[in-house]
Amino acid sequence: MTQDWRTASRQSARLVPLAKDDPEARIQIYSAKAFDWRGKFSVHCWIAYKEENADSYWVFHVTAWGDGTNLDRVVSMKKDLPDRYWYGNKPQIVCMINGKRAQKIIPKLQLAIDSYPFWQTYKAFPGPNSNTFVSFVMRRTHGFYGNLPSNAIGKDWLTTKYFFDLSESRTGIQFSLNGLLGFTIGLLDGIEINILGLCFGIDFLYPALKLPIIGRIGFK
Repeated sequence: MTQDWRTASRQSARLVPLAKDDPEARIQIYSAKAFDWRGKFSVHCWIAYKEENADSYWVFHVTAWGDGTNLDRVVSMKKDLPDRYWYGNKPQIVCMINGKRAQKIIPKLQLAIDSYPFWQTYKAFPGPNSNTFVSFVMRRTHGFYGNLPSNAIGKDWLTTKYFFDLSESRTGIQFSLNGLLGFTIGLLDGIEINILGLCFGIDFLYPALKLPIIGRIGFK
């Protein structure tokens, strides 16, 4: 049965304190199962941050309806709760930076967001999509030291024209042919192979298998 987005939950998952009750600077990357049938195959990722003593978070999503062409803007940015359910699906925090380190990184993070080159383009498969956006920002912002879930379809769609880029953790390199075929190797990324948008990999530093559809199996 098809879900109705108008009635699906968008309440807070209460993963972080309210901004007004929390003086520290925070940066978070979230993921949740994508809406409706897409959630069987992929997660949707987004970015949130708050500066020191700010009374609200800035939250950034990439969303689009239809075929994703002739769009005015696909990047949504607004002050909001960072940890809302994604239309009925509970989010989890992929990575998080807090305190003085977050405050130092936030200007670089905003520059990376502003430099995303596909503000009017969206393709659910193989990209660029919501996960491409978050992956791009992580690659352009030093300090995340993390990577998106293996079932975040679109994360391997590189925005460079040379088919190579830094890995999301910035501790390795990635090769990709339009998100359809490629590989990643890095200290915090482990080894990943991408075939038709499906990611298979092994994390050696925090032992785990990385699988499409299922995601990560092993240590967090």
